Amino acid sequence: MAAPWREATRSARFRILASMLLVAALGMTAAGFAAYLIQRERVLSQIDDRLTATVTGLQCIADGCDLDEGETPPATVLDFLGDAMTRVLPDHNESTLGIVDGAARLRPSSGILFRLDDDPDFVARVVAEADPDAVVRGTAETSLGTLRYVVIPVSIQDDPAQGLYVSAYDLDAELAEITEAFRTYAWVAAGALLLVGLVGWFVSGRLLRPLRLLRQTAAGIGEHDLDARIPATGTDDVSELTRTFNAMLDRLQRSFDAQRRLLDDVSHELRTPITIVRGHLELLDVDAPADVDATRELAIDELDRMNMLVDDIALLVKTSQPGFLRLEPVDVAELTEQVLAKARALSPDHEWAAAGSAHVVAELDPARITQAWLQLAENAAKYSPAGTTISLGSVVTAGGRVLELWVRDHGPGIPQDRLDWIFDRFSRVEVGRGVEGSGLGLSIVTAIAAAHGGRAYARNPTGGGARVAIAVDLADPEKEETDAAHPGR
Repeated sequence: MAAPWREATRSARFRILASMLLVAALGMTAAGFAAYLIQRERVLSQIDDRLTATVTGLQCIADGCDLDEGETPPATVLDFLGDAMTRVLPDHNESTLGIVDGAARLRPSSGILFRLDDDPDFVARVVAEADPDAVVRGTAETSLGTLRYVVIPVSIQDDPAQGLYVSAYDLDAELAEITEAFRTYAWVAAGALLLVGLVGWFVSGRLLRPLRLLRQTAAGIGEHDLDARIPATGTDDVSELTRTFNAMLDRLQRSFDAQRRLLDDVSHELRTPITIVRGHLELLDVDAPADVDATRELAIDELDRMNMLVDDIALLVKTSQPGFLRLEPVDVAELTEQVLAKARALSPDHEWAAAGSAHVVAELDPARITQAWLQLAENAAKYSPAGTTISLGSVVTAGGRVLELWVRDHGPGIPQDRLDWIFDRFSRVEVGRGVEGSGLGLSIVTAIAAAHGGRAYARNPTGGGARVAIAVDLADPEKEETDAAHPGR
């Protein structure tokens, strides 16, 4: 029981809901407490105003401002207090008391809810606090409740008695309405929190359901099972996260599939030279020098082929890694001339022709683009007869948005059904000339083009031969050119 509870409390759903309820509870509590304090201070201020009015009323009686014509002022303290009890009627939740020489002597005969002299301790307190020269105010916790009071000293000339007029309000009764209102507020707030909790639990469950599915999917994904996907609906952040996660799974699946295919292809390609070398070694006659030399030459040749294969595979792996390209602004016309010069040195047995240059500056990795372009040139030289012309050029197409770097030969061309297939790993076009290679050349070209955000493609133009090109998007072409004529395109 404890383990599922701990697991539930660690969930994002629980923590989000708990945080939301905590913030709501703190907000409601702070708002209610602030409102209660404001209302309490308002009530206390009203009580103090009424106590001040009592002091003013007694002063008026002392000054004789409300005496009828022919009426004489009180001659003794007791008479004054009795007159005050008659003239100043207590409010609701108020009581008054007349004290003479420390003893409670007078109280209202009716209209009061409590009698101050029922609490001797309170009487003793106000007598002790009384100041014959000043009005005393205070708040006291008594057996009658919390009282807010004023003590007014009374003295009459020619009367040695010392009197006190005490007026007190039952603070608890005055605040009862506010207290009850905020008690109701507390129950309503608790109900609101409960409702918020229930709705929040339901809504958060709906919102976080894709995350739970994401976690379950991620937990169930293995090296050989990348097919699971999470349905994505809506346009909120969680839905976008789901789509991003599915896209990541797509990339991982493509990557793993590519790795598996690569491993299968590599194992197949390496098995051939190993089998050849092993077969010759098994049949080797160590006493025949010619046989030993021939086997040695064959083994070295096969090892060189394996070394070339490993180098090409390593390059293919690097093309998918960050930092493979070192992009810089490249003058494509100048690059075209450089590649053409290198191609002439690559195969002097062919006629190399410049077939137009794109006068544009593009963001490229000059070394990698040169490598890919020369690979196209090398393939063209392999598959076209010596002495034939191979054209090489660059052109901007698609309204200045695409840069093409191309090579055209006048060989046998490419079978129509293999125009796309030739870019796969270890694919070779049989042309009956015994052309050897790793079968990775055009795969490397495709990988370099893809790293530049482009592609490689091939077609058979009119007039024979093959035209193979690298097409790269120009993000912001600053085209200055009018392309030269492109013969043989």
